[in-house]
Amino acid sequence: MILSVNGITKSFGTDVILSDVSFHIEAGQKAAIVGINGAGKSTLLKIITGELKPDAGSVSIQKDASLGLLTQTQNLSESNTIYEEVLSVKADLLALEENIRRTEHMLKELSGEELEQALNRYSRMNQEFEDGGGYAVKSEITGCLKGLGFGEDEFSKMVNTLSGGQKTRVALAKLLLSKPDILMLDEPTNHLDMDAIRWLEGFLYSYKGSVILVAHDRYFLDKIVSKVIEIENTHVHSYDGNYTVFAEKKKQQRDAYIKQYLNQQREIKRQEAVIEKLRSFNREKSIKRAESREKQLAKIERLELPKEVNAEMDIRLEPNIQSGNDVLTVKGMSKSFGDLTLFTDANFEIKRGDKVAIIGANGTGKTTLLKILNGLLSPDSGSFKLGAKVFTGYYDQEHHVLDPDKTVFEEIQDTYPDMDNTKVRNVLAAFLFTGDDVFKLIRDLSGGEKGRVSLAKLMLSDANLLYLDEPTNHLDIISKEILEQAVSSYKGTVVYVSHDRYFINKTATRIMELKDKHFICFDGTYDYYLEKRDMLLELDKNSNLGKNNKPGTAANASSVPAPAAAGSKESWENAKKQQAIQRKLENEFKHTEEEISRLELRNDELDGLMALPENATVSSKLMELSNEHAENDKKLEELMEKWEELYEKLNGGLNE
Repeated sequence: MILSVNGITKSFGTDVILSDVSFHIEAGQKAAIVGINGAGKSTLLKIITGELKPDAGSVSIQKDASLGLLTQTQNLSESNTIYEEVLSVKADLLALEENIRRTEHMLKELSGEELEQALNRYSRMNQEFEDGGGYAVKSEITGCLKGLGFGEDEFSKMVNTLSGGQKTRVALAKLLLSKPDILMLDEPTNHLDMDAIRWLEGFLYSYKGSVILVAHDRYFLDKIVSKVIEIENTHVHSYDGNYTVFAEKKKQQRDAYIKQYLNQQREIKRQEAVIEKLRSFNREKSIKRAESREKQLAKIERLELPKEVNAEMDIRLEPNIQSGNDVLTVKGMSKSFGDLTLFTDANFEIKRGDKVAIIGANGTGKTTLLKILNGLLSPDSGSFKLGAKVFTGYYDQEHHVLDPDKTVFEEIQDTYPDMDNTKVRNVLAAFLFTGDDVFKLIRDLSGGEKGRVSLAKLMLSDANLLYLDEPTNHLDIISKEILEQAVSSYKGTVVYVSHDRYFINKTATRIMELKDKHFICFDGTYDYYLEKRDMLLELDKNSNLGKNNKPGTAANASSVPAPAAAGSKESWENAKKQQAIQRKLENEFKHTEEEISRLELRNDELDGLMALPENATVSSKLMELSNEHAENDKKLEELMEKWEELYEKLNGGLNE
């Protein structure tokens, strides 16, 4: 065990972030820390590195183990070039190499014992240099920088001229090449394109040290981690396996909890119905029974409504107007900016119901294509044509469609005035806005929250062709799952640009890769695209299919299970017996209730008869009426016990 976290608790003011957090990491293990935005993931990383002190608990790291953290903000030397800044992590090896060179010059002037000692020292230094990978430093740095998306022509750029995303990649390169025993990465895939992310996956997969990741890229986590540590409601739970295994286990737990919650709710309602009925009998013993049941009911530890019941609403969004089958046709489209050609001679068709993911390296022109199709830019040549009854909607990353001075509720209601308050709230709940969240001002929302409002507006519109530009940016994992459900179940057509491979794999029915200024189309999921990409691109190259023909088609056949065989005669007879027993119980229950009602009415009549003056003076008549009343009371007690037993059998209990 290289790292142990024991009972960590941390609060900021009155806000408890972490409560009694404990887990451990083995040497060489790759683990992910997941949770919604604000759950405390980055706080936990800072506590592990010692940047923050916990209110309680401790962190134990194996003696002499080194630890490195990539955060979302890094300190770099602005006066260095990219190459110099990354090379600085190998300062010890560079100093050792310089010492080796000096020793080589000294050897010429030494003799005797001094020469022998110098040769021994020289041999040790060479061995240390070789063991430390000194001979591979330059190729290692070059490979790492190229892998993270830097071209060799950029190595000489000054750090102070770089964008924030470029600086993050430089910091990541430095950390990876420093090779700590425990490598901690906070959102390492931010600012990386798909090729860079794939390179990083390969690097981390073969990394000999331990890795702790905080990331929203679920596909990335699937490829690397063997343990998932979830922070939920300030506590942590650990799961062995990658993200998909975790998600399945979590779903099973959630489903079991929801079932338990619903069963308890049914049991509570059942007990309340029995109590009400017993009280309605208005007899001393029935009231005592009701009070006894009330005491038992009060002792039940009530389960809270699972958040997932609200958060995982079944989103079924369907456009008001259905388009024709031919939704979009693009012919011979090209676009350049000055000397920079983004794409040429683009040709493709999109049909109703397609979910098309446009992928490719940063800066290749994916967003430009969306803007052209949405009428925000003009192509240099070529054209596109919308099909019959096609209405478009556009989601951009800046959320220009939102009014900062409105509340979330007003933003939806003002846009769709025909929707009643209940429907507005249901839609917002589907996009994770519940309770007082709906009254937050747009200006006060996070980027992810604004994204969810924009998507809710868009998917409620009359549009039946949606253009989405990086829709999962700034969304936490739960929000991404909500969006996946919305896109997958959407009855219209969706064309989107995304780097989120897990999202693409869950939602896309076609992949369009923009590579070398051309669009190559693949029918199928992202996994299929990865499986066939190299083969199909080679085929595309050899047969000149680069002009956006479809070089490959995913297999659409799926096995359909045979209809279930008819039940055996024995099972049919058993079912008939159970139905007969059920009918008998129902009839007996009905008869018991009717008999209770009859006797109650008769007792009311007897009370009235005993109060009549003509009966009050006749002792024999009073005795007759009183005996009948007492006999009825005895029967009623027996019938009420029987009623309770039959009710239990018919309605079942919490443990049945």
